[in-house]
Amino acid sequence: MTQRGRRIAFDYGDVRTGVALCDPDGILSSPLCVLESRDKNFLEKVSSLLAEHEPIRIFVGLPVNMSGSKGESAEKVEGFVASLTSVTSLPIVLVDERLSTVSAQKKLKEAGVTSRDSKALIDAMAAVAILEQGLLSENLA
Repeated sequence: MTQRGRRIAFDYGDVRTGVALCDPDGILSSPLCVLESRDKNFLEKVSSLLAEHEPIRIFVGLPVNMSGSKGESAEKVEGFVASLTSVTSLPIVLVDERLSTVSAQKKLKEAGVTSRDSKALIDAMAAVAILEQGLLSENLA
């Protein structure tokens, strides 16, 4: 039985960071917002989201190469995680996000959203994919 409470997920990127949130029962994952990663108040905005939604766990997508190796993007995510630990004591779980963006793009295309309209939406939907993967791993544990 998994612990009851909201979980939040971040799909960190150089330009934008998608954010997703689930309900307290961990059943429904929804896109929450997209933050500008270069905003000087970025970490404050992340901290505000954590305070507002009071999650019990944070999932962060870790971009691993298809070979399983870590590249420059993974190092940037690890930097983001280090920043997160300075504003929260919540458990942070890294989730393999190899196909989250591809999955998000496919779902949006199927929904009839054009790629030009969907850049920010893709980041939020990728965060949903990360959250769903994190919840799935929690339920299997």
